[in-house]
Amino acid sequence: MLRQYELVERVKEYDPDADEALLNRAYVYTVQKHGTQKRASGDPYFSHPVEVAGLMTDLKLDQETIITALLHDTVEDTLATIGDIEINFGSEVAQLVDGVTKLSKIEAMPENERAAENLRKFLLAMSEDIRVLLVKLGDRLHNMRTLHFIKSPEKRQRIARETMDIYAPLAERVGMYEYVREMQLLAFEQIEPEAYATITGRLAQIRSADGGQVDAIALAIKQALAEAGLKVEVSGREKHPYSIWRKMAERHVNFEQVTDIMAFRVITESDADCYRALGVLHTTWQFIPGRFKDYISTPKTNGYRSLHTSLIYENSMRVEVQVRTRAMHRTNEFGLAAHWAYKQGDKPDGQVGWLRDLIEIVDASHDAEELLEHTRMAIYQDRIFAFTPKGALFQLPKGATPVDFAFAVHTDLGAQTVGAKINGRHMPLRTVLNNGDVVEIIKGKAAEPQLSWLSFVTTGKARASIRRAVRLKERDEVAALGRKLFDEIAARLPVKIGKKALREAVKRLDLEDEDELMYIIGANKLPDREVMEALVPGSTAGVELQEPWPRQERAISIRGLTPGVGFSLAECCHPVPGDRIVGLRKSGEPVEVHTIDCLELASGIDADWIDLSWGKRSHGAVGRVRATLYDRPGTLAEMAGLYAQNHANVVALEQTQTDPPFTTYEVELDVQDLAHLTRIVSALRASDAVAQAERI
Repeated sequence: MLRQYELVERVKEYDPDADEALLNRAYVYTVQKHGTQKRASGDPYFSHPVEVAGLMTDLKLDQETIITALLHDTVEDTLATIGDIEINFGSEVAQLVDGVTKLSKIEAMPENERAAENLRKFLLAMSEDIRVLLVKLGDRLHNMRTLHFIKSPEKRQRIARETMDIYAPLAERVGMYEYVREMQLLAFEQIEPEAYATITGRLAQIRSADGGQVDAIALAIKQALAEAGLKVEVSGREKHPYSIWRKMAERHVNFEQVTDIMAFRVITESDADCYRALGVLHTTWQFIPGRFKDYISTPKTNGYRSLHTSLIYENSMRVEVQVRTRAMHRTNEFGLAAHWAYKQGDKPDGQVGWLRDLIEIVDASHDAEELLEHTRMAIYQDRIFAFTPKGALFQLPKGATPVDFAFAVHTDLGAQTVGAKINGRHMPLRTVLNNGDVVEIIKGKAAEPQLSWLSFVTTGKARASIRRAVRLKERDEVAALGRKLFDEIAARLPVKIGKKALREAVKRLDLEDEDELMYIIGANKLPDREVMEALVPGSTAGVELQEPWPRQERAISIRGLTPGVGFSLAECCHPVPGDRIVGLRKSGEPVEVHTIDCLELASGIDADWIDLSWGKRSHGAVGRVRATLYDRPGTLAEMAGLYAQNHANVVALEQTQTDPPFTTYEVELDVQDLAHLTRIVSALRASDAVAQAERI
């Protein structure tokens, strides 16, 4: 553990103007507040914040960050308050400590909800000052170094998984690869102990049998570059164990099949020397096509810059080589923190582009599961590059689509997307983008995000925005249905309901406004009796609970509502416009629409029934048909031709039974209405290829 004078000396080395007295006071404050508390290792608790402060001095951060590291656990684990810290160390330190402190420690909450709530508050604090993230990463790294002292395997696994899922990717997004590698290695050891032991054991065997091969290759690279007049430093190492394991999992190969176990780093004196060195390497050894990446001309979003290439060395050995300058190397190891050395006089900038996206995700996410899912999507790092027609560059995850690209450009553009051109050609919105694609988004003023997009978008920002838009639309449509149900409820009352009675009912039910009342009626979150009582107190007095209310005077139209949003069409009977329909209303779910003769309705489902109608000009649904064909060549094609002649699109086709000389298919079709479906069934029955046809 760092002694008090050692910590102060470290800070004074790179910041001679640091307030020595303030640093000493912070050191003494954390020692006194944590007192006799012990860590799982048996060490005094205050050793942890002191070590975290030491990690911050390695990054040469300002004195406020060092003090924050010393105090970051005092509010959570001692009697100290944020107010105390503000009085003793100033408002800036107090805000930073408040941001780092875990504000939610409700043990009764489910694990994901606790993790999500902590993450939400943490991200919001980080948006104000990203030094919060740097201290938190230092805190997590030191906790991982002492994780093995925790006796509970379940707790070690939980902390390791949280580190792998959240903190290592966050460290990667700010370019702190030194932290990333150590966090991943320590977490990997806990999450996959057998794989960790196997890979580290094999690497040790390679190292012992190496005979100085890594040093020999590094020397050969250095000599080749020296002969070309380049002054460089070359170092070699085995690849990171977790990186090897992830490659084995992705490629479905064993350890022996992972060919590029060794990696070499070339440090040059200038950007131009990087490219000269690359040319020498490619002319001296065979270059492996598809393995070259230029992160100097096109840096990663976290500022990472380097040239990556893979070569075939002697005896068909594959080696990876990274070429960079010394300045790039420092930035690549310590990321954004490398820019914020106090001597440079820079202040941390919390408004990094990707961080703004994270904050937007926080606002758009509905619950804990969504927040964790969207955030993990946003902070993982496998990237491709795509351009707007004007040449603006956007980095996206591998597998991204034009919809992801549109939301990356701007949330409003994503919401208005109706089509896309990729490299000048119209392409489907689910097309996966490749490196270097030029993407032009076609938008429409009346367009809105589609629920179906969730099946192919890959970015957390796109997924969060789509879900939010769909939820808002669903709320509007459920409220619209609720207004129609409200009219039916009001018609049962002995007096006419005016605006005043409606306002009073909203107050009695402690709701925000009239729209909220209509929503909870549509979502069946409030019994009809309670609504009636709120509108006209005493109106239900003396009425037996078992006595049914009068039936609806008229069927409620579902015209204008969107299938899958305001209501859902039942899978058991597949109603289409023209069918006589009823709705089942369950609390918190969209109304489920059934045909009046659906067998499911006779099974005693616990839900309110609503008399529904399609409304004028309702059209479009999925109809299901079972067709038994003669088992001979051409019959399936003839059936498909009949669907095409009748302008019906086949959504799904399944062969359900083979009973020579017959084969039975069940087909789902896009149809306009009941008359359209009836014509199709009639056409099938009239065909010589079809033995039997019926709607199902």
